[in-house]
Amino acid sequence: MPKRATRTRSKASKKKRLPKRSPQIRSKASKKSLPRSGRRPGLEYHIERDPKTDKEFIRVPFRGTPLLYNPFYNKGSTFDLEERLNLGLQGLLPPTVSTPDVQEKRAYENYRSHKTPLDRYVYLMALHERDQVLFYRLLVHNLEEMMPIVYTPTVGLACQRYSRIFRRPYGLYITPKDMGRMERVLSHAPFDNVDVIVVTDNERILGLGDLGVGGMGIPIGKLALYTAAAGIHPTRCLPIDLDVGTNNEELLEDPLYLGVRRRRLRGEDYYHFVGEFVKAVRKVFPKTILQWEDFKKEIAFNLLETYRDKILSFNDDIQGTGGVVLGGVLAAMKLKGESLKKQRFFLSGAGASAAGISRMLTLAMRREGLSEREAHRRIFLADSHGLLVKERAHIEHYKKAFAHSAAFLAKEGVTDPEHTQLAEAVRALRPTVLIGLSGTQGIFTREVVEAVASSCEHPLVMPLSNPTSKAECTPEEIYAWAKGRAVVATGSPFPPVVYEGKTYPVSQGNNVFVFPGVGLGVIAAEARKIPDELFVAAGYALAGTVSKERFALNCIYPDVSEIRGVSRTVALAVAKEAVRLRVAPKRGSDELAARLDDAIWYPHFTEYRYEPE
Repeated sequence: MPKRATRTRSKASKKKRLPKRSPQIRSKASKKSLPRSGRRPGLEYHIERDPKTDKEFIRVPFRGTPLLYNPFYNKGSTFDLEERLNLGLQGLLPPTVSTPDVQEKRAYENYRSHKTPLDRYVYLMALHERDQVLFYRLLVHNLEEMMPIVYTPTVGLACQRYSRIFRRPYGLYITPKDMGRMERVLSHAPFDNVDVIVVTDNERILGLGDLGVGGMGIPIGKLALYTAAAGIHPTRCLPIDLDVGTNNEELLEDPLYLGVRRRRLRGEDYYHFVGEFVKAVRKVFPKTILQWEDFKKEIAFNLLETYRDKILSFNDDIQGTGGVVLGGVLAAMKLKGESLKKQRFFLSGAGASAAGISRMLTLAMRREGLSEREAHRRIFLADSHGLLVKERAHIEHYKKAFAHSAAFLAKEGVTDPEHTQLAEAVRALRPTVLIGLSGTQGIFTREVVEAVASSCEHPLVMPLSNPTSKAECTPEEIYAWAKGRAVVATGSPFPPVVYEGKTYPVSQGNNVFVFPGVGLGVIAAEARKIPDELFVAAGYALAGTVSKERFALNCIYPDVSEIRGVSRTVALAVAKEAVRLRVAPKRGSDELAARLDDAIWYPHFTEYRYEPE
């Protein structure tokens, strides 16, 4: 089991293996354990087992009203009579003791009583801020229904409305005024043992752009999925918002806006600010995973390349998207009975996600026998200026590897790469896989889909832009225009499609199939770095989880209801690959699997015992 998630056991119970539960709570810390930065003694979530009764219990550091107002410890009406007596809760709760199932049913009825997605989001976040075990029980048991609420597409609207629906702060907010004292700010995190930080600077929230401090909804939502999908305990997850200002004039003029009222920090000052933040994270949380989320594409690549070898970090928009799309492509190859290295890929959109996908596809094709040059010649990218061509006056550094020469494109049938229409380019380049990352609704017209359908018997079409309003086309349009021959996956949730009397669920290539498992695998393996190869391993593992029943429905991703099993499979593959690459201590498969299982938490209510600080 990972050292960061150790449990205390009595001598009498040492031989008994605890069931899969949470990491520790420890409410006292020796002054000697304080780092030089002056970090205050914090809490560590901790489960113990009573040697006399063999029952699990948690020591809580406070009682009475403070206990009810702490979302990590509050159990609401499930506190039993003995706990109410011992924890000073007499008279503070209604007299009936509810079972966890009854309490969950009550919460679900409340959830369903709200009619709009945004109202349901507000309710779930209020529950998250009040009772985290109940929140995660509800989310895990209804993930397929609630994931579009706690994450895309509803979270986009919640981020836009953040300053108006704000109820209670969660996570940490760091601004340029905190320069010189970031370690102190990080020390204000509610728990000491943090395994995962998701951080954003709010500039590229989904496909919605600069949302200022409202972008905090993204780290909170991502970390909720880390817990729901992979079982990483919520006390070990920390959302952080780097509020460096906003260039969104509407926000700056809004009297209710909660963020820093200034134009965005830019240039050297910005990178100095982020550099100090990373340095503080390394000092205060030296073993945590730092996930970069929704940064502007040029900045995203700069931060990833600058810090990937200095701190345990990755970018979900780049690497996570690459891994989940690779998984879908590999599953489609199984469905069609074809080889990856014989495919041709056309990506409409050449931003961070496109570059990440192209990198993962290249690594996978090299794994299957192609050279890097051969792999690159099967990948074509187009942005708002046309096809990516080396002769272009300016090409961002992260795109250069996937730009083709004008002479090569001319041989492929494209003589004017920067002025060729999308349908014409698709017809000339004959891709078998069409991926949409443009953020432009309707860009995959009937002509475009018919063009890709003419390239092969069963094209793979993936309109991945989100939220739903940004999708390049709808699954229903793809089925109709490709005459039912296409394999389809989207980035946002869509209703099933009925085509020629048969109903087809729509596969969603959601990053939740990859990033929670990657995080869990890195934690279990105690990896020191997160190279791209870990996401390739995740992609292959993900493809292996798609069942024959899902293939029969033309689906290339598992059902969301299977996410916990998928995350464990992905995590084990990632942990093994980390060991193989020698970026983690050498361990066998059985030991890695045991460490994974020890780190996975299921939301359940445990007996409490009071231990004052």
